[in-house]
Amino acid sequence: MKASFQAFLEEIPDHRIKRKRVHSLGKIIFMAVAATLCGADSWPQVVLFSRLHIKVLSKFVDMSAGIPSKDTFRRFFAKLDPEAFGASFTKWMNQAIGNTRGEVVSIDGKRIRRASLMEPDSPMHIVSAWAGEHRAFFGQLRTDDHSNEISVIPRLLDMINVKKATVTIDAMGCQKEIAAKIVEKKADYVLSLKRNHPTLYDDVVRTFAEVASDGGEATLNMGHGRIETRRYCVCKDLKRLWGRDEWPNLRAVVKVESQRIDKKTGAMTEDTRYFITSLTDGGKIAKAIRSHWGIESCHWILDMDFGEDASLRRKDNTARNINIINKMVINNLKQEDEELKKQATSLRTLRKAAGWDDKYLEKVIRRF
Repeated sequence: MKASFQAFLEEIPDHRIKRKRVHSLGKIIFMAVAATLCGADSWPQVVLFSRLHIKVLSKFVDMSAGIPSKDTFRRFFAKLDPEAFGASFTKWMNQAIGNTRGEVVSIDGKRIRRASLMEPDSPMHIVSAWAGEHRAFFGQLRTDDHSNEISVIPRLLDMINVKKATVTIDAMGCQKEIAAKIVEKKADYVLSLKRNHPTLYDDVVRTFAEVASDGGEATLNMGHGRIETRRYCVCKDLKRLWGRDEWPNLRAVVKVESQRIDKKTGAMTEDTRYFITSLTDGGKIAKAIRSHWGIESCHWILDMDFGEDASLRRKDNTARNINIINKMVINNLKQEDEELKKQATSLRTLRKAAGWDDKYLEKVIRRF
């Protein structure tokens, strides 16, 4: 990546009193990231990891002051400003990714459930941006509740580079203001359409019933114990859509018909979804819709491989700061070469490999 991790750390303001800074901000964050990369999921585990791998860590940060205690880590991340941490992370990743021309940028929200129980009136819901071809998170913001994704997404779009990219968002983000912001950022959009826009939804359904669309692009996927066929149909005749001129650069509507067959039971399920888009090329549209799975997959990884929803590290700002660290680790391991990923089969296994082999740990740490 172009921008260095150390430069990124220097931009984060240190909230601690100067005379009490035995360990630098960069050192504490770096150690937490390295330990998380190797599977640590508590502050005692971070401390133990650091003791066992101090020779490797010493190659990257000054370890002459020793290893912080678990209480130091706990207090530090509880008080570290997640807005500043997240803004620096976003700036770093945007510099690292650079040009997004032709990229599919997916935006989606995820609630950190256990941490949300601490604040039932203000659940912890994070809206993130995912660069599909770079396989990396590169922006995020917190919203107070799920409905406020609508107000957060334009702010997030102002923080990231999406020029010449295609932005995909689920039905919550299917809003005229969001479409306008995407167009303002000189990008295209593919927005999922559901019955939260009843008039537009019904008009799109009627359009496909009355107007011939293109033959559509078909895909076949076999995995996860099922066979799935999808057909993407694109219609550019929009005269049946009431208020179509209120949607900036709206050029086509899309119908995706899916058929899934369970390979074990033979049971078949069918599903039809609709989208609106500023694109007209069927291949690009199908690619964008398929690519949105990338961010949903990584949200699943945050829960299943990193235990984010169940984590007990949630005091004050801790959960939000750990969420950023987890995304940094995902970004790093997603850059691993395909041959090793085939052997490891999952990010969870790659994390174990980093903890088992100091040479591999040093290799992945150097990518920061």
